[in-house]
Amino acid sequence: MCGIVGAIALTDSGKRYLQRMPQALATLNLRGPDFQSIWQQGNIALGHARLSIIDLSAAGQQPMHHPSGKSSIVFNGEFYNFNEHRPALLESGTQLTSNSDTEVLLHLLHQQGEAAIHHINGFFAFGYFDQAKDSLLLVRDRLGIKPLVFYKDEEVFLFASELKALLAFQFERKIDQISLFNYLKFNYIPGAQGILKGVGRLKPGHLMRVQNISSTPTISLEEEAYYEIPRETDPAHQDTPEDYAAAQVEIRNLLNKSVELRMVSDVPLGSFLSGGIDSSIISGLAAQHTKRLQTFSIGYKDQPFFDETHYANLVAKKFRTEHTVFSLSNDDLFEELHNVLDYIDEPFADSSALAVYILSKRTKKHVTVALSGDGADELFSGYNKHQAEYHARNMRLREQIIKLLFPVFDLMPQSRNSKVLNIFRKLRKFSDGLNLTKRDRYWRWAGILTEEETNYLIREHEVMRNQRLSDDGYGYMKRKDALLRHIRKDGDFNDVLYTDMNMVLPYDMLHKVDMMSMANSLEVRTPFMDYRLVNYVSQLPPSYKINGTSKKRILQDAFRSFLPAELYRRPKKGFEVPLHFWFNTELKNYIETEVIEPNFIQQQNLFNPIAVEELRQRVFSNNPGDSPATIWALIVFQHWYKKYML
Repeated sequence: MCGIVGAIALTDSGKRYLQRMPQALATLNLRGPDFQSIWQQGNIALGHARLSIIDLSAAGQQPMHHPSGKSSIVFNGEFYNFNEHRPALLESGTQLTSNSDTEVLLHLLHQQGEAAIHHINGFFAFGYFDQAKDSLLLVRDRLGIKPLVFYKDEEVFLFASELKALLAFQFERKIDQISLFNYLKFNYIPGAQGILKGVGRLKPGHLMRVQNISSTPTISLEEEAYYEIPRETDPAHQDTPEDYAAAQVEIRNLLNKSVELRMVSDVPLGSFLSGGIDSSIISGLAAQHTKRLQTFSIGYKDQPFFDETHYANLVAKKFRTEHTVFSLSNDDLFEELHNVLDYIDEPFADSSALAVYILSKRTKKHVTVALSGDGADELFSGYNKHQAEYHARNMRLREQIIKLLFPVFDLMPQSRNSKVLNIFRKLRKFSDGLNLTKRDRYWRWAGILTEEETNYLIREHEVMRNQRLSDDGYGYMKRKDALLRHIRKDGDFNDVLYTDMNMVLPYDMLHKVDMMSMANSLEVRTPFMDYRLVNYVSQLPPSYKINGTSKKRILQDAFRSFLPAELYRRPKKGFEVPLHFWFNTELKNYIETEVIEPNFIQQQNLFNPIAVEELRQRVFSNNPGDSPATIWALIVFQHWYKKYML
């Protein structure tokens, strides 16, 4: 797990960017605190910041070069199955000088070119410079666990693990209005376009060829998918008890292999254990592959409803793990607030990032690598929105009545801070979705705000229909269609999960874990994201995953005898940061004087002042609805804007 950065000067004047490589690499010091190095040849430079996990010796340092001097690599992530390829390399006469997975990959790429990518089981982003082909190959892992961002103008091409590294090169910065719109709608930015014009994200399962590097006027970029999650349901899997039972066995086998593969480490390794089904499965399997597994949980002193440490303790006791509980108060959360805000280099307002940051920070004091259960909800169907979608596609009399009552629910007071008012909030959103098409319903339920609400908050109205806001004409509706292309008019429930895997997972959930763990120099591995497991589960019938009463049906059944029975007799809970409480106490003055101060909003010229004032009134009322989430999005954005745009 590391940080990478690279630059290619496209003109003589563009060579000044190469001189800023040290500053760019320095921004990645938390991703790679153990060793930093820069290599330059002609108009190309590569930089690497190392977090030592496999082969801690100097032989594993990067940038790493082939003995011929004809190719070089900067690699971020893990190539779990690299030892499978060492014997063949040695038999072919290759001399390996380290026990590093990066060295194995370098030789495979040198011998096989792009075909080597298909041999990698792991999570990664890397840049491979082939001097003979005068090309740079950029690659991101299949599911988008590790990030890779890039920028190009007439003078330079840049790539890095994080946006902050690109910003160190000091190119002109302009906000992409459509990305801002989507950020306010979802509280994160989905898709390949980042918050700044000219800055893109390499998509999951994609590679990019940067060719004709030395002939800078004719440099070319070509992006291509090398992997896609399979879509079609295997006709051999019919909905019968025998096939369902066989699928459970295969899931257990695949997941156990995935966990075992991710136990390879030359530094201490542990596992997150929340007490939920997903992390409990991962921790239980991991405990079978080591003598004494360390597990870590967060407990919430001030929020007993969300505290799951009782269930985590049951799992730890069953599997005899060395368990540590970090018991937190609201004050503990609040104390880390500005550390989280300061690390975020692109607007991202999933407030649970704060909990991930604290868990990572405290876990890092014990281990350098942690396993997590992330990805299971998207893969197997574990969210409330999935249950809602199931009922929307299988409407009975109850849903028909709720659908007709939308005007009534729209008038009801709504808040996450009251059990009754939260029911009204959910019913309003559910009834709203029942009146929409499958595509529009997904777009509505995946977001915080409606399109109309988001549009009202933006200074320049009609963003979602205005093609002018993107220099290349790739406007809002085209981006929306690209993200929703997998939801077919006649498709089944798997379309929803497939879209989650391609949109929510890489740009929200996995991004959150990568960002907050790397802020604490902790590597987090996600066994549910092994592509072999993903390939298999994605092709199972929807009925295996969800029905009228159960979410993640087959996953729960597959491990029912493996886990403590108590885990199956409790509701699924998630941690919610006490935003509304903070907004009315510690953060109230900050919000009014720094975030939504009228003169600053007017000068900034990004938001509708009237809409911002209405939002202020609502969040400080007894009927806040989802306004705390949007105020949080503004807090994150304004902190980012003042740090990077002024």
